[in-house]
Amino acid sequence: MQSQMGWQASAPQRQGITRVRVRYCECDPMGVAHHASYIPWLEIGRTELLRTSGVSYAQLEASGVLLVITRLDMAYRRPARYDDLVEVTTRVITAGRVKIEHAYDVRLLERTGFEVGELAARGDDLLASASTTLACVGRDGRVTPLPEWLTDR
Repeated sequence: MQSQMGWQASAPQRQGITRVRVRYCECDPMGVAHHASYIPWLEIGRTELLRTSGVSYAQLEASGVLLVITRLDMAYRRPARYDDLVEVTTRVITAGRVKIEHAYDVRLLERTGFEVGELAARGDDLLASASTTLACVGRDGRVTPLPEWLTDR
């Protein structure tokens, strides 16, 4: 679909995987990633999933379409640590007229000096799971319909 801004948009993929290396600034003095550090990792997963449509979030925002988080749920299972490589799987659950719901799994892929394969084989590599609801609003802050190419329609 051609936008008024001149870019082509197609339906984004329904699932994507993004890898993130835990940075020093995201950790406490014991090298454990702070619980709030996970939230930007979810955002990275969402924006990269959107990018599969041929549109960046910056382009979407420039066109006057803003996506705001109205709900975020996170369940932590085990800690991520400094320099771990984590994998964020992002899935679109529903994309209705004005909101999009995502689900996420954050898994440990690599930890220095530790064999992650054993954890993965037991299903213990899951660090956290989460879900979000995003509502579409205009620049005035009022709820507005999602672009049709972003919906389940």
